[in-house]
Amino acid sequence: MNRTNNNNILVPTDFSEVANNALGHALKIADVYKNEITLINIQDEGGLFGLFGSNDDKLSLIKEAVNARMDKLIDESKAKFPNVKINKRIEIGKIYKVITEIAEKENFDSIVMGTNGASGLQQIVGSNASRVINYAKVPVVVVKEQSISNSGYQKIVLPIDLSRESRQKVTWAIHLAKKFNSTIHVIYENSTNEEFRTRIFGAVNQIQDILDKAGATYLVRGLDEEKYPDSFAEDTLAYANEIDADLIMIMSQQEKGFSEFLLGSYAQQIVNHSGKVPVMCINSNDTGVIIDGMFS
Repeated sequence: MNRTNNNNILVPTDFSEVANNALGHALKIADVYKNEITLINIQDEGGLFGLFGSNDDKLSLIKEAVNARMDKLIDESKAKFPNVKINKRIEIGKIYKVITEIAEKENFDSIVMGTNGASGLQQIVGSNASRVINYAKVPVVVVKEQSISNSGYQKIVLPIDLSRESRQKVTWAIHLAKKFNSTIHVIYENSTNEEFRTRIFGAVNQIQDILDKAGATYLVRGLDEEKYPDSFAEDTLAYANEIDADLIMIMSQQEKGFSEFLLGSYAQQIVNHSGKVPVMCINSNDTGVIIDGMFS
């Protein structure tokens, strides 16, 4: 499948600290890749907009207030990144649906959004971020409290398992690494199971060949069971924290229907419990596409 994007990054904002941090990541990416940014505020249809119904005067006042905050945010952003074009828009609807539908229908390059993660009931019903990851057909960078440095994503953690989808994100890692002069940390579980070891070594060797041909800087680390005894998701996060990683790159391994509410998927564990480290989630349906913007 070939997909041509509009060279534009979609950045949802609710003006919170974590949303502003996500905007900081998007601005740095846009500056490096010569993207535009579309800053979007989405009023939940059950929120203030919905409560006021058809009262045009009150709706107009709310929109005016939101517009003023967006203008202030854009002015502050332009002061730091004068070469990045920033658009704005206000929408009404279910937040995750609006984000994913706009990104798909208008061929956005990627989505960069903030999240405080999920805990308690949210882990079961799904946060807006986890739903966006599940349904978006473009890469989603999920940002928490870690700001992007002036040098960008220097240390990229690339977890590899035996799934076909796992190896599809290598090309994306290379594109990022070339722009940010990154080191790609290829990690895998170093199991004592002989059959698993043979298969994972084969997969890692293939990835090393690809990275060598691309001239990428990388290192390979097998996570032994003695130091990393937990699940691969937990071990990935432990390693990322250990090296003070700038980004973890995973496949979203898109789940549909009721399965999105279940706990335990690798992607959900990484996003929910990644602490400070940003996570880039790639939909397996979007691999192998022709892209002209952020990842060109």
